[in-house]
Formats: sequence, C-alpha cells, structure tokens
Amino acid sequence: MSGRLSGKRALVTGAGQGIGRAVALAFAGEGADVLAASRTLAKMQDLAQVHAAIRPVQLDVTDALAVEDVLGGRPAFDIVVNAAGWVHQGTVLDCSLADWRASLEQNATSAFLVVRATLPAMIAQGGGAIVNVASVASTVTGVAERAAYGASKAAMIGLTKAVARDHIGQGVRCNAICPGTTSSPSLEARIAANGDPEEARRRFVARQPMGRLGTVEEMAAAAVYLASDEAAFVSGTVMVVDGGQTL
Repeated sequence: MSGRLSGKRALVTGAGQGIGRAVALAFAGEGADVLAASRTLAKMQDLAQVHAAIRPVQLDVTDALAVEDVLGGRPAFDIVVNAAGWVHQGTVLDCSLADWRASLEQNATSAFLVVRATLPAMIAQGGGAIVNVASVASTVTGVAERAAYGASKAAMIGLTKAVARDHIGQGVRCNAICPGTTSSPSLEARIAANGDPEEARRRFVARQPMGRLGTVEEMAAAAVYLASDEAAFVSGTVMVVDGGQTL
C-alpha cells in the first residue's frame, strides 16, 4: 500500500537519527510533505536528497521560544510526531538533579511545547493526528536502570491521554507508540560505551522473547498507521511494539 498520507502536512521532531529519521522517511514515502526537525541540522542534510518531500529545519524542542518562533506561525500540520528524546541510564541513586531535569525536558516537556505550538492551527483546520514516541519503560513496565527515562516517558503517555481526551471533540487524535529495545544510533552508542559490548548486546537482545532487537522501520510503520486515516477511530491508545518484551 502506498499514498496512505497523500496530501498531509507532517512535522517530525527528533528526525536527525533513529526512530524520528525513519518516521520522516516513511511519511514522505507515503505521500506526506514532511518538516523534519532536529537540534543538529547536519544530521538531516541528506534527507532532502533522499526524498524531495522532506524539508529539514534546525530546532531545539526544549527551547520554548524557539519552538514558538519556528512552529507557531506555520500553516496547520495534519500530523505531528514527537520523536525527540534522550536516554539516561541509571537508578534514582545514579541520577543527578541535572540528569532528571534533562530527561523530563527532552522527553516530555519537548512534546508539550510542540503540541502547544501546533495544536491551535490543527484545531482550526478541523483536526489532525498527533503521535508521541514513548517507551515500554514507562507506565507499561519497569525497566532496570531507567528511572528518569521511565518517569519522563510515563509523563509523555499521560500527556497523550490528556490531549486525546481534551480535544477529541475537535477532530484531534493523539496516540503513543511504546517501542521495546530498538536498534538505533543511540542504542549502539550505549552498547559501545559498555565495558563488554558483546555482553551488553546479548542482554539487550535477550529482553525480547522474539530473540532480536526491533528496527526503526518497524516503529515508523506503527507511526504511519496511527497518523493515517486507517486509524480514524483510534485515539488515546498506547501501542506497544516490543517483540514480546512486556509479555
């Protein structure tokens, strides 16, 4: 199937790498015009060459003034995907106040700022779809050494349900994807930083009863569905895509 997002205007944050990048490419492949946002413009410079429907823009989604300046005055988006994020590894005792605040800012406050900037125009045009990339490390389940990360992703699920409930009568749908352990540049960096990378990879793979890591393309496929008209009757849901990790 192709053209599932034909004629749609989409915003994807965190598009510099990982799931966000895969979502931007998948959306463009399905016919959407995509504004791809990342703090690091250099990571996205090839996206427009890969697909002409993608327009990169530099944006720090934790900066309230920048978010409003870059997004506030634009025509309405039909789809908004909040995929920007950061993983802090550690228990509560390993987490500094700065790490705690950074986790909340990058994983939850960023989505709040983006939704607040884009929602009025979406409502004015009659509705749209918001997809938030959360995690199974959240309200879904506890994951070892993910205290701040899990709390911030739980906040994103709470935001998802609040937006879905508050604006369902205005044609706005809001859903969350909860990936399991997914192969990405972020994960590869954490594996490489481990004292025993091979053992670290084995542990990450062993989380999933399927016996493998998820792919960013699989997460992007879930986002395409939730953003498309196929999911017109779906709002406030938490879609777990985890290879059986939470069974």
